[in-house]
Amino acid sequence: MKRHLGRKVKHMVITVILLVVALSGIFLINKDIFENHFITKQSDNIAHHTAGEDNGWNLILVNRDNYIPDDYKVELTELSNGQKVDSRIYPKLQEMFDEARKEGLGLFVAAGYRTWEKQQELLDEKIREYENEGKTKKEAEKLAKEWVAVPGTSEHQLGIAVDINADTGISTRDEVYGWLSKNSYKYGFIQRYPADKKDITGVINEPWHYRYVGEKAAEKMHFQGICLEEYIMSLK
Repeated sequence: MKRHLGRKVKHMVITVILLVVALSGIFLINKDIFENHFITKQSDNIAHHTAGEDNGWNLILVNRDNYIPDDYKVELTELSNGQKVDSRIYPKLQEMFDEARKEGLGLFVAAGYRTWEKQQELLDEKIREYENEGKTKKEAEKLAKEWVAVPGTSEHQLGIAVDINADTGISTRDEVYGWLSKNSYKYGFIQRYPADKKDITGVINEPWHYRYVGEKAAEKMHFQGICLEEYIMSLK
């Protein structure tokens, strides 16, 4: 009788142990699922400051600290070379190009509107370039972001910024960039990333990158020697 009872107790103890182990495993699995879900949710919902249009669509400030709104929409006009721009800037862009060409310059829009996917592709390509030069992943990403904006922070995604290149069969780069630097404000465009404003814009000198802000704002920025970030601050 005692022997039978001992075996019964032993079986009960083993059963309890197995049950505890099984429940522990389930808990651990669920804990992992929960933590992974939580991390994913946190990652998917990183808080970014969203750029506003309080000062008008032409003065929306998009940079490393101000992301393009998720619901931002743009109506595009296609240029003769296939590039596209916001339809609202097209007339002034064409007027500026017509005047430059009258003065004998050769120039064209090398890059206009970009999708989020295209911007990511360009950033990935730049990172790979630096990695191929022997940089670590972290170093490559840091250097690449000095040249290519993170998706969501690129003015090209707004459609109101263009990269303008020289047709070197007609003009030199210096001739084109020199003319734009002196005259673009008349048409509402500014050189968005001047060499002396890198500490403010976070972007290296880009003499080819022009952004539409409207004639009034462009004139003030041109003659006061300030960048868009500084101009926006002056409006507050």
